[in-house]
Amino acid sequence: MSGVSLQKHSEPHFKIGFGYDSHRFVAGRPLIVGGVIIPFNYGLEGHSDADVLLHAIADSLLGAAGLGDIGQHFPDTDPAYKDVKSTYLLAEVFKMIVTRGYRVGNIDAVVIAEKPKMAPHAPIMKKKIAKILLVSEHDISIKASTNEGMGFIGRGEGIAVVATALIYKDDGTITAAD
Repeated sequence: MSGVSLQKHSEPHFKIGFGYDSHRFVAGRPLIVGGVIIPFNYGLEGHSDADVLLHAIADSLLGAAGLGDIGQHFPDTDPAYKDVKSTYLLAEVFKMIVTRGYRVGNIDAVVIAEKPKMAPHAPIMKKKIAKILLVSEHDISIKASTNEGMGFIGRGEGIAVVATALIYKDDGTITAAD
């Protein structure tokens, strides 16, 4: 690369992260998605409350900030996180990104499940997530999809979520969301 000089650039103002999580259904636990208890015959298996949506969002935020993944910060081998609410975990992740000088721009997530229907619960999920991340509900998008009968989701064995997050450098002022 003759004649090309590469200089270290300052940290980008905007960063994007991607998160994915999946959990299998299990009897004897409540189904919690997006901080909402959803009436269903099964819950999700996991060390924490297994909130697949909040885990994927947390991973997308951690990835955007270059902080690894949720398992590095809250390992399933640590008894302190046994049955912990994922709303707590997401709040802790939010503190981590704020400490690094970032705020949440928006979250876009897709909950993939054959059953139960997720779309009716999306408004309250958005409200809960927006409150934790100090953003407007308009900055949170939660979509519901199925897997058209294919794979573990299609067979009704569990739920998966994909999520993206945009974070940006904070100007130093944090205010409550509307």
